[in-house]
Amino acid sequence: MPFLETAFGKLLMTFGTAMVPVVELRGAIPVGVAAGLPPAVACVAAILGNLLPVPFIMLLARRIADWLRGTAFFGPKIDWLERRAHLKGRIVRKYRLLGLVILVAIPLPGTGAWTGALVASVLDIRMRHAIPAIFLGLVVAGMLITFLTMGLIRLF
Repeated sequence: MPFLETAFGKLLMTFGTAMVPVVELRGAIPVGVAAGLPPAVACVAAILGNLLPVPFIMLLARRIADWLRGTAFFGPKIDWLERRAHLKGRIVRKYRLLGLVILVAIPLPGTGAWTGALVASVLDIRMRHAIPAIFLGLVVAGMLITFLTMGLIRLF
C-alpha cells in the first residue's frame, strides 16, 4: 500500500499542503477531503499545518527583509512588499487584533496566515498577541472552507 493512501499519509499531505503559501488552508481542506479524510479531520490538520510557519515568519521576516533591502536587486521588491503589507494592514491597524483575525479569516487569495504573519511583523504586533489572533482567524476560515467543501460535494 503506497504511503499517501494510508490515513497518516493523507493527514501528512493535508498538513503539508496547508503550509504552502497562497494555497494554505483554503486548498488543503479540499485536498484532504478529496483524499478521503473526514471533513473535521481535514480541517484540523489544515489549521495546524497552516499555523506551523507563522512563528518562523514573524521571527525571521524583518531580519531577512532588512538584509535583502541592502541589495540592488531585492531592495525595491522588499519596499514594494512592505507597502503592500501596509495597505493590507489598514484594517489591522484600525481594529488591531480583531482586524488581524478578520484578515486571516477571509478565505480569499492574498489573505490567510502567511499574510497575517507578515502584516503582524510589519506592524510590530507582538507574537503573543498575533498568534492567538491568527489561530482564531484560521479556525473561522477552516470552518467556512469545510462547509463550502461539503456543500460542493453534496451538489455533485
